[in-house]
Amino acid sequence: MTGKAVPRFEVDKASSLPLWVQLRDRFVFLISSGYYEPDEQLPSVRKFAAENHVSLNTVSKAFMALEREGYIVTRHGSGAYVRGGVSEAVLSDIDVITEDYVRSCLERGMDLEDIPRFVGQAIARLRAAGEGDDRDARP
Repeated sequence: MTGKAVPRFEVDKASSLPLWVQLRDRFVFLISSGYYEPDEQLPSVRKFAAENHVSLNTVSKAFMALEREGYIVTRHGSGAYVRGGVSEAVLSDIDVITEDYVRSCLERGMDLEDIPRFVGQAIARLRAAGEGDDRDARP
């Protein structure tokens, strides 16, 4: 079982998104941000539902979507784990984020040729701070 506390989940009652989608989005954020690392076990559906006062069916539906989209894998009798490596769903999200970033730079008056330099500088700062050193090499 994971040693991390079960993350708190607050329902956005003003949102038009169904509860299971809000929950799925929260776990995508927790996985994408590194809160949960590859191969790390997620809280059980039952434990998460009980501690967050959410229906078992709602949590189960969110976990099924996470598995279908490649964020997690379910090991029969053992639980749900973050998929090791980068899934196609994550790569697709990264592609969208990257394109948005490039468009944002262009809207601020940058040239396409300037953008890689700024990305390189950001990578250098992150390396100097020791971030990203513990991640496996990506294809």
